[in-house]
Amino acid sequence: MRVLAMLHAYPPAHNAGAEWAAHSLLRDLAARGHDVDVLLSQRAAVDDVYEIDGVQVHPHRGKADPSRWMRGDGRANVIVTHLENTARASVLGDLNRIPVVHLLHNTFEKSKAWLAKGSPSLVVYNTAWMKADAEAWWRIRRGDRQMPWGITVHPPVAVTDYAATPGDRITLINLTAEKGAHVFYALAERMPRRKFLGVVGGYGQQIIRDDLPNVEIVPHTSGDRMAKDVYARTKFLLAPSSYESYGRVAVEAMCSGIPVIAHPTPGLMESLGAAGTFCDRDDLDAWEEAIKRLSVPATYRHAATASAARAAALDPAAELDSWATAMEGVAKRGITR
Repeated sequence: MRVLAMLHAYPPAHNAGAEWAAHSLLRDLAARGHDVDVLLSQRAAVDDVYEIDGVQVHPHRGKADPSRWMRGDGRANVIVTHLENTARASVLGDLNRIPVVHLLHNTFEKSKAWLAKGSPSLVVYNTAWMKADAEAWWRIRRGDRQMPWGITVHPPVAVTDYAATPGDRITLINLTAEKGAHVFYALAERMPRRKFLGVVGGYGQQIIRDDLPNVEIVPHTSGDRMAKDVYARTKFLLAPSSYESYGRVAVEAMCSGIPVIAHPTPGLMESLGAAGTFCDRDDLDAWEEAIKRLSVPATYRHAATASAARAAALDPAAELDSWATAMEGVAKRGITR
């Protein structure tokens, strides 16, 4: 099977959750012997083709970039896409009779609209709650028309990729307002004897403060360095996000037995389960109390054990098998409509 993924950016230069989720899926196909190419739509610092975990990544050069995968010996059997590339990939797939697979990372109207406009052969939802949300949306908007076939594959996180011995910092990854930077800095002000670690994110307007002596800010960190450079320094991970469809970094932290304190978004509640500690992002007293309570040695050991167990329970092997089977089926059937 030859797979073309049309994406805007990719690791290791771009390390947002959606890109690592996509890479985790694509590298699994490559490991199973399939040919996987990623075509970027944004100009990147790297001008040459590079390989990561068996996936060939091609830099953006011009509008004609996809043509080599549309026909001839190099014709793709399946196009995979997400986010801002969904519209173009859907049109090219339709014109060239190549089935298109949508990776859905959010419940935004712009993303769901292409379920109807693009007629994907497969939709991959990153959580069960997102799939239910899309089904409810479809019933309202599309009535009795058959919905595209979809499966749920939680963003694959292998424990061995992220396991580390936890450190002593209270960490926030991606210092934007949406991710809860105000909660992070407010807690640092309230708890001056605690050490805080802020990690610059891969997207969004970063809020950087240098006036707090107990706060250290580190640069944007590639996924293959997160265990050593971030989780090995982290005692608690904060996730006070206003929106998370899943919350990949929370699962990554739990691979090291790091307790996660989170705002109860549907995605974080699904990913963390009973191992999470949930506080409303507007209730700073609750966040401070949670940190103090979890810092009691016996309580911390219990929370760490629960976190590690949750990460292990989210073993992606079975869902990756379902993903590969679904993709192979799509390639074999082609476009049937």
